[in-house]
Amino acid sequence: MKVHNLSETNSVVNHFLAEIRNVNIQNDRMRFRRNIERIGEILAYEMSKSLHFSSEEIQTPLSEIKANLIDDKVVVCSILRAGVPLHNGILNYFDWVDSSFISAYRYHISETEFEINVEYLASQNLDNKVLILADPMLATGQSLLATFEALTKVGLPKEVHIISVIAAQPGIDFLKDKLPQETQLWIGAIDEKLNDKGYIVPGLGDAGDLAYGEKLQK
Repeated sequence: MKVHNLSETNSVVNHFLAEIRNVNIQNDRMRFRRNIERIGEILAYEMSKSLHFSSEEIQTPLSEIKANLIDDKVVVCSILRAGVPLHNGILNYFDWVDSSFISAYRYHISETEFEINVEYLASQNLDNKVLILADPMLATGQSLLATFEALTKVGLPKEVHIISVIAAQPGIDFLKDKLPQETQLWIGAIDEKLNDKGYIVPGLGDAGDLAYGEKLQK
């Protein structure tokens, strides 16, 4: 898996990341969602450079001109509910593509043990498509793996790209041997570790709760 870590170079992404992590700012839900969306836009732009383009002739009001346009068929799949603002950011730049949605959540067996439940999937056929998996927090990697395995039942994509805001290095290491070798990860920042509950440290907390309000725990 090839990793593209945007925090390795200075850009406005670092400013947005600081705001979504900052406890004095992140409780402004509208600002939190918008920052996730803006990071999604930037990651989508960077990811677009890896796609396949072909030259097409278009008509302007004055003349004809050749333009390089994306010729891949792209599907964006977000993991509900935390993935929605990130999904919207990606669609701001890939407005013509198809969208899929899947629910994957942690079912807690104990304080520190959980399993991933996938209960809902709405998707197009993925055969020979470019699949973008959108999940703001890549923690243990188990949700993304469960999502990918569920999606393979509706087709095998030719390329897989993961777009996330923050990842933990252990989660990246977990996925490297379990997803297709050519998978690419586009990430805002990589944090060092997980705590004993499987949350990213330093991370930012629960992205879904910060975006939409605290949920009842299962």
